[in-house]
Amino acid sequence: MDALETRAAILRTAADIASVDGLEGLSIGRLATALSMSKSGVLGQFGSKEELQLETVRLVLANFVARVWEPVRHAERGLPRLTGICEAWARYAMDPGYPGGCCVATFSHEFDGRPGRVRDELATGVRQWRATLVREITTAISHGDLPPDLDPRQAAFTLDAIASGIGPARLLHGDTDAGTWAAQAMRTALRAP
Repeated sequence: MDALETRAAILRTAADIASVDGLEGLSIGRLATALSMSKSGVLGQFGSKEELQLETVRLVLANFVARVWEPVRHAERGLPRLTGICEAWARYAMDPGYPGGCCVATFSHEFDGRPGRVRDELATGVRQWRATLVREITTAISHGDLPPDLDPRQAAFTLDAIASGIGPARLLHGDTDAGTWAAQAMRTALRAP
């Protein structure tokens, strides 16, 4: 394996572990064991645990965008794209590809009250996502697809709150229909026809 493949394998394993144990639960030793590498081989790729955490956050955010935004970004602007976002987001939350569920939600709960670079990186990514939602909701309102009195920021907050509940419903309660229910709740929150 070359250095880029090794780095990618470390990050993927780090995201899997952190999805269950949180970013603070990551240890160089555990990663080294899981990957059959030396601790120095793992640490040498990043230089510090904080850099490993930052790169893991970046990977998770990029995966979220690739699975939720990229499939719909070329859809017709307005309600078709917004509905596509909601459906893609619900599908992603039902199967984010990490054993512990959506890492964005997990990391947000873990780092929301902690100062530092990891929190700042995560907050920047989530803020960009919220701005995307607000922009898409505003566009749908301007196209006449949504009620003119709908507050885009409130609606984006509501969509995020609904999506955040999918993982616990699925993992904790075994609700296999949580994604379908959430997508319907998102449409209702938007007051979409």
